[in-house]
Amino acid sequence: MTGRAVGFATRIVQWQKKHGRHDLPWQHSPDPYRVWLSEIMLQQTQVTTVKDYYRRFLERCPDLSSLAQAELDEVLALWSGLGYYSRARNLHRCAREVRDRFGGELPKTAALLETLPGIGRSTAAAIASFCFGEPVAILDANVRRVLCRAFGFGEDVASTAGQQKLWALAESLLPEKNLAENMPRYSQGLMDLGATVCVARNPRCDVCPLENRCVARLEGNPRAYPVKTRKLVRTTESMWLLWAQNPDGAIWLERRPAPGVWAGLFCMPVFPSLTELGAVVPVHDTSSRQQMPVVFHALTHKDLHLHPVRIGVTGKLLSTGEAGAWFGPGQWPDLGLPAPVRRLLTTFQ
Repeated sequence: MTGRAVGFATRIVQWQKKHGRHDLPWQHSPDPYRVWLSEIMLQQTQVTTVKDYYRRFLERCPDLSSLAQAELDEVLALWSGLGYYSRARNLHRCAREVRDRFGGELPKTAALLETLPGIGRSTAAAIASFCFGEPVAILDANVRRVLCRAFGFGEDVASTAGQQKLWALAESLLPEKNLAENMPRYSQGLMDLGATVCVARNPRCDVCPLENRCVARLEGNPRAYPVKTRKLVRTTESMWLLWAQNPDGAIWLERRPAPGVWAGLFCMPVFPSLTELGAVVPVHDTSSRQQMPVVFHALTHKDLHLHPVRIGVTGKLLSTGEAGAWFGPGQWPDLGLPAPVRRLLTTFQ
């Protein structure tokens, strides 16, 4: 172990006791289900956003058994607006697999947890360290940033070789004593440090417990780490949404196909152009067509420009190629809907 690594875990544990976060709703729970749920929700999502979703989700699915018994559409509805919907689908699959393979109890080792749908190496380690005190390393975005800066890790973290070396570094730093108490504090401390002090921009180095041994701080350029050469390539796509509404106020919604944007969610029929949208509307209904303002929606890798077209439909829609149904005002709010579609319906319905 290098000089910088000696005492690293102890500093993190001590800092977490005094300065870490202690008021998150999923903390201090002995229930692995709640820790697992929070870890999945927190993937690529801010804590402030997750809190309300976490509370609402637990009201409907307070334990793993209730989640396994729920229908996927219910789970997607609870997740609606949180994004990255594959997380919700995997969460549901995982609950049923735990029920069938492990008798309804999440396994107690990271190795077994990692065999379950939607649980990767870092998430498995987080559950195992928080709930069972297993000495396993986590490496989410916040922790990666802390370690790269603290040790001046100059390898490309977007490369396979760089990731392997960083995992090896993370594993070499784990606490070795009093694991039942220290592992949860250590894992939480690294997460807290990355989320509140060693942030991506304008890090608060003056209050960091690693200030006098951090390579990035000594070099005077914390933002040079982590090194990541692979750049996100953003694309743009325009989509025309057919907002078909019958005289009873019901709206025609279809389940989106997989794979693709909003897979598995209910949505207005989507078309690549206004001409193709118009082709499925009965001729006698086209006079009621109302083209609404364009809605911008950003996904991780793509910017969507949504063009809602509202039409009062008295006849039957021609085939759109997807299975769908009419949903009344008391029905569609309970469906799993993409966030921009839910906002449209809520605002203009």
